[in-house]
Amino acid sequence: MAATPLRERLRAAGARIGEFAGAETALSFGDAECEYRALTEECAVFDLGWRAKIVATGEDRVRWLNGMVTNNVRDLAPNCGVYSFLLNAQGRILGDMYLFNRGDYVLLDTDREQAPKLRESFEKFIIMDDVELADASEKLTAIGLRGPKLKDVLVKAGIAAPSLQPLEVADLAWREMGISLVAGEQANEYEIWVAPANATAAWDALLEAGATPVGTEALEMARVAAGIPRYGVDIRERDLPQETEQYRALNFSKGCYVGQEIVERIRSRGQVHRLFTRFEVVGKVAPGTKIQVGGKDVGEITSVASLPGGRRVALGYARREALGGEMTAGEARLRVQELSKLTA
Repeated sequence: MAATPLRERLRAAGARIGEFAGAETALSFGDAECEYRALTEECAVFDLGWRAKIVATGEDRVRWLNGMVTNNVRDLAPNCGVYSFLLNAQGRILGDMYLFNRGDYVLLDTDREQAPKLRESFEKFIIMDDVELADASEKLTAIGLRGPKLKDVLVKAGIAAPSLQPLEVADLAWREMGISLVAGEQANEYEIWVAPANATAAWDALLEAGATPVGTEALEMARVAAGIPRYGVDIRERDLPQETEQYRALNFSKGCYVGQEIVERIRSRGQVHRLFTRFEVVGKVAPGTKIQVGGKDVGEITSVASLPGGRRVALGYARREALGGEMTAGEARLRVQELSKLTA
């Protein structure tokens, strides 16, 4: 099991360490509910060393990647990124990732759990192309910042943050180290990409500037509350792109890619039979519980979170025709909530 560059620093700070997305990192600093509040009301800082970085180089890298993934890599402006899927020939989802145009290379950002399989799948399609994939996870790690007081922390830390669009990257010099500041897809969300050797110094500086450390348990609470699926949990290889409702991963005008025929066929026919959905939950429910309407199975719960104040939320799939009715999952009652609309 890989350890993130910050693992020992987090352990020394009292974090409970465990496995998440293929790496050992902080699960919690003692109170996940307080950490969740930091994410939503203050400014939280968290280890993103469980994300893997893969670099694509070679003259054919952009053309080749554009023919592999579901989003438009060809027209990416320098230092901008997109969220995308990799599909198999049957249109099923093999994995998800962010891709960033970094000038003379494309950076693929995914979780460490997915990285080996994604890389293996990609490399099967490198035949006569001038493309090379290399794991850069030992050269680059990431620290996350999130919350409405994020800008205050950046200012106190001395990071001169330019105005960035979602998934735009700015390369900066900070405290005698080079960093890349990356805007998230949602407001008040940034990543700092930094060399592993500088990760502890960057982490400590952000704490000194007022950020609250949080672990993956709080991050998962926030993810489920926001209605954002996670590959391997809410998105699986059996799922079709349109079923996941993640249209930010799809570009319908970029041309051919692996699995594109299935995606286009679904679009031309107008719908899929089941959809990824967020639920408000009354009662207790666990992932894997079947969703029912009138005693008949119409879907399945994939993620559950208990939030401060006793509120419970869940993610899962349900048949389209059942979404307007009263639903149950075990002894719990479910109410459908609209998903957050992230843009491509």
